[in-house]
Amino acid sequence: MSKTYISVALRQLVITRARSLCEYCLIHEDDAYFGCEIDHIISEKHGGPTEDSNLAYACLFCNRNKGSDIGSIVRQTGQFSRFFNPRIDHWADHFALNGVRIDTLTEIGEVTARILDFNHIDRLIERQELEAFGYYPPPDALILISR
Repeated sequence: MSKTYISVALRQLVITRARSLCEYCLIHEDDAYFGCEIDHIISEKHGGPTEDSNLAYACLFCNRNKGSDIGSIVRQTGQFSRFFNPRIDHWADHFALNGVRIDTLTEIGEVTARILDFNHIDRLIERQELEAFGYYPPPDALILISR
């Protein structure tokens, strides 16, 4: 949870820029059971500022799983990798949507998907239900998943 006040204008900028989608798993805020919230990409405790270049829109599950982490250890190499950063990275460079499963293409994608738990069975079922009704992926997500 943010220690710093985020103005209404800044909050609206983040939401509009994200097209009301979680910038990590691409679920629309209207379809996320608990909605979405503002995420500090680099947490305040690691010196991340509360400004538009360090803020993302994230569903509750992505944001809670990420917490204040900034990256993790890549299982295959044992080396540290930072997480996907929606301000500097292109989603399709690190992830691929395979039905409702989010596959990874890079080490950044691997650590992000694993720690944020993109493919937890409950999240897959949620996306599968949304897909059955034509809500996943949301139309605005198609822009992000195209190369």
